[in-house]
Amino acid sequence: MKENHKSFFIKSVSISIAIIVIINILFNILLGERLEKIDKIISLSDSTTRNEAKAKIRSEIEKGLSKDFIFSEKDRILVYKFYKKVQKEFESLEK
Repeated sequence: MKENHKSFFIKSVSISIAIIVIINILFNILLGERLEKIDKIISLSDSTTRNEAKAKIRSEIEKGLSKDFIFSEKDRILVYKFYKKVQKEFESLEK
């Protein structure tokens, strides 16, 4: 009887440790990297982070300008419709 209890406790402890390790690994793989990015965005008060963000934005703009079309066909139609709607609203302001 004692042997059954002993093996039960050993199995319970080993399964608990395995579950904790698996949860820790999954957390680091799935969420750790995303949390780093969120922390980087939140820390925009730091000048080096702001400079990195500016450099990234500039490089993305340059990359977009080198292409023939910045938007896909679907996005262009959507942006154009939005532009027309905003233009109508501004026209009503002028009257």
